[in-house]
Amino acid sequence: MKDPVDRMIRALARRNSFALLWAQFGGAHLVLLGGMVLFRAFVAMDASQFWLLVGVSQGLCVIDNVVGIRLTRAMFAPVRAWERGERTPEGTVAAWRALASLPLEYFRRSPRLPLLFSYLPFIAFAAWRLGIGVSGFVILALVGTTVIACAVVVRYFLMEIVCRPVLERLSAELPDDFHAQRAGLGVSWRLFLAAPVINIVTALIVAGLSNEGRPQTLDHLAVEWALAVGVSLTLSLELLVLVVRTVGSTLSDISRAIDRVQAGDFSVRVPVVSTDEGGMLAQSFNRMVEGLEEREALREAFSAYVDPGLAERVMREGSDLEGEERQISILFLDIREFTAFSERARPRDVMALLNEFWELVVPVLLRWGGHANKFIGDGLLGVFGAPDELLDHALAATSAALEIADLVSARYDGTINVGIGVNTGQVIAGTVGGGGRVEFTVIGDAVNTAARVEEVTRATGDTILITEATRAELPDGLFHFEPRGSAELKGKSVPVQVWQVERAIRARRGDPSTEDFAAIGSDD
Repeated sequence: MKDPVDRMIRALARRNSFALLWAQFGGAHLVLLGGMVLFRAFVAMDASQFWLLVGVSQGLCVIDNVVGIRLTRAMFAPVRAWERGERTPEGTVAAWRALASLPLEYFRRSPRLPLLFSYLPFIAFAAWRLGIGVSGFVILALVGTTVIACAVVVRYFLMEIVCRPVLERLSAELPDDFHAQRAGLGVSWRLFLAAPVINIVTALIVAGLSNEGRPQTLDHLAVEWALAVGVSLTLSLELLVLVVRTVGSTLSDISRAIDRVQAGDFSVRVPVVSTDEGGMLAQSFNRMVEGLEEREALREAFSAYVDPGLAERVMREGSDLEGEERQISILFLDIREFTAFSERARPRDVMALLNEFWELVVPVLLRWGGHANKFIGDGLLGVFGAPDELLDHALAATSAALEIADLVSARYDGTINVGIGVNTGQVIAGTVGGGGRVEFTVIGDAVNTAARVEEVTRATGDTILITEATRAELPDGLFHFEPRGSAELKGKSVPVQVWQVERAIRARRGDPSTEDFAAIGSDD
């Protein structure tokens, strides 16, 4: 549950995020008022002098705030555009970067002239009104710098706090490929810059309160300030270094581990060296990476059973891929006389031959943008155009068939022959099944026709036959066709015109490849 202050900040941020950013500038008024109270504990002044200096310092703070508001308004422009409805991916990234870098960028862009034209003149005015001379001016300038540094630290962290609710809303709409770059102070720098200032101011406040009722002078203030600085830069700094090393080492370990995970190394683990939040964070990170390692192993195993592209889609969208009507090309392949071979050979030899054969064939389908949808004993159903759309699916299926025929001929030299049928048509592509078991498949008359065309190759003696539907989709000039007449296909009432096909040109390096496919397509 968020604390009341956090809930209030979020509520105000939803109404007007820039007004909330402006409101945090008011923190500087409280810091300066506290500084004036601290000075009064060490410097003798009556009430009129005190309130005069308070009024002048607050007036200068107002001027500084006006300058700061104008500067932050310009830096806030991408965020305001996003809040008004310009929520394109580019606009969201620009708004996030502008707001995430705003606290640090504000101090980088802040004009340095106010230090010369407001702060130092004010110290000189205070020294003159209090009659403390040049030495008093120097002491007030040194101690006042500590107060100003405290105001800077407070303003930086307040800016980060008021920006966070808007950054959360922005981060929810960032594109998936967004990569954040460091735009603020790291944890080590935050501690090294904030802790010494807090230590010095705290020491001065304690010194002023502990000596209340006893006469104080600027000399006391100078001594107290010097002691506070000395302790802060020695003992406190040493303790701070130890804290940074313990906290920073865990964060550095996690950062390096994240880089390795992004590079694909899921075996990395972060050492758990403490029982605090750092140790819990390291342990949570290790559990997360273990989950990623298991998911990657599952993806690799899944990809061995289905097309890798389909595996990625299922991992991304879930197993229930809604059926879509698609125009695709289907390649059906069968090994000739495999039944007779299976009767003579041992089952182990049959399995070894099939694995070797599919290891030769399947990569060809993948190179041409298709995938092996299912293995049917010694047969294979290859799909081009589903689940991912493929514009030249007929060209890809035909080219893959020709390459497979060449590779089988070269590898087995006639001891193994294949028949391949290719058809193009409308199908329904999606998942089917039940009882917790589903598979991605394509259903339609076009699939049955491809299988029947493959059967016709046995009668014609051809290795590859394509239908008229596929031939009509192929570009001119790439292939030679020989008509094989109208074939009576089992289960079809109307004969189907089939064609024997061979290349009219050869790819530049012999067998086709994905690169040659692009070149052939551009030549046509």
